[in-house]
Amino acid sequence: VVNEVVGRFDGQARVGIHAHDDTACAVANSLAAVQAGASHVQGTANGYGERAGNADLFSVVAGLELKLDLPVLPEGSLAELVRVSHAIAELANIAPDDHQPWVGASAFAHKAGLHASALKIDPDLYQHTDPALVGNDMRVLVSELAGRASVELKARELKIEVDREVVGRVIDRVKEMEAAGYSFEAAEASFELLLREEVGGKRERPFLLESYRVISDSRHDGGLASEATVKIIVGEERIVSTGEGNGPVNALDMALRQALERFHPQLGKFELVDYKVRILEGAHGTGAVTRVLVRTSDGHREWDTVGVDENVIAASWQALDDAYTFGLLIADRSGADAS
Repeated sequence: VVNEVVGRFDGQARVGIHAHDDTACAVANSLAAVQAGASHVQGTANGYGERAGNADLFSVVAGLELKLDLPVLPEGSLAELVRVSHAIAELANIAPDDHQPWVGASAFAHKAGLHASALKIDPDLYQHTDPALVGNDMRVLVSELAGRASVELKARELKIEVDREVVGRVIDRVKEMEAAGYSFEAAEASFELLLREEVGGKRERPFLLESYRVISDSRHDGGLASEATVKIIVGEERIVSTGEGNGPVNALDMALRQALERFHPQLGKFELVDYKVRILEGAHGTGAVTRVLVRTSDGHREWDTVGVDENVIAASWQALDDAYTFGLLIADRSGADAS
């Protein structure tokens, strides 16, 4: 259609396109229109729009610049795509789509062992472009299906030196834990803690749990009030803290936060932004286990942790323990780097 319109006016009229994504072709139609002579493309950030959405401007811009060699942004602006995409998602109060082309967290993620082996040789074998060009990063997801190359690549991504013995131990632990219900593909912070534990010979612990207890009561309005008490060791000091929340996990989170904030003021910036529970059927009829995934933010970055147990509160504690441990280690490393 664009080609016909452009031809009818002998190229004297500017032609534009405004595509919707009802058939998942909005970006493709926009790029095809430009190839046919259109000089104006309309779309929306992240494709937000009525029905199935509009053409995603980030995908359109990246396609024009990197696939059609048409400069449409000021020099250096293309590398801001991921940052701008996430900033707009934050303003719209919509969670970023991990699987969004070009700018999603999983747009350049790799898991399978063969992929990882090839990536060690040449990343271009399994990536259509350098993710850094749009401000993204390559990610290696580790699972029981991943082999030695995947673990080595992930360690390189995290700037952690590993040898063959460590890699072997990590693979064995991942297989054992995933057989019990863990999944590290969506809990990279928990995997990093595991990897660092195998490298260093012990787990780094900003605090040590002695015990916790959770009590929940039904309120007169039908709601649930929970109170949690945690007993932890920080250095040589034993701390007992109580927190109240609108559920057992929220109460545990509040109790742990109150116990640690005196030692780690940066915890004031920590926020639990997502909490997911999945019930897993146990193998061989041994009963169901619960997998809990927690996403935490410090206002600058987010990290995901996992916990697994037959009891949902115990699984939640594991995920919270990893979340706070990882967050505090990030802060410590950032402080060391700054000094």
